[in-house]
Amino acid sequence: MRILIDGDGCPVIDECIKISNKFKIESIIFCDTSHYFDNKNVKVVVISKGVDAVDFAILKNLQNGDIVITQDYGLASLVLSRNSYAINQNGMVYTDENIEELLFSRYISKKMRNSGARLKGPKKRDKSQNTVFEQNLEKLILEKITKEKL
Repeated sequence: MRILIDGDGCPVIDECIKISNKFKIESIIFCDTSHYFDNKNVKVVVISKGVDAVDFAILKNLQNGDIVITQDYGLASLVLSRNSYAINQNGMVYTDENIEELLFSRYISKKMRNSGARLKGPKKRDKSQNTVFEQNLEKLILEKITKEKL
């Protein structure tokens, strides 16, 4: 089990590293050339800029049972289909039960934007979201560890 971080725009990188160190799990940050990370105990994979280039690199490196941190529903869907786990920066764990609805809502929102509608963006991030993320990532790791022992 490893933690793969979609580093482009991820606000919880430090929390991911803290938790991966706590559980002694390897963590890898994937980002494009417009980002720079200099964190200890973390591998950084830098990808040339391109549409979904980082997502494809994550998928190429994905191993069975890895946990991917991403806010991209499309990437999360592909991760789930490859017998791995995905969680977003707010602590929502993507599942087979919720991914179709999330993808459909993304599709509807894109159609609305393309037709000229203006949609509200997400609320400003606060520290409580980081706490929820940490709790849910730890819970996911513990569930996975328990499942592996059975």
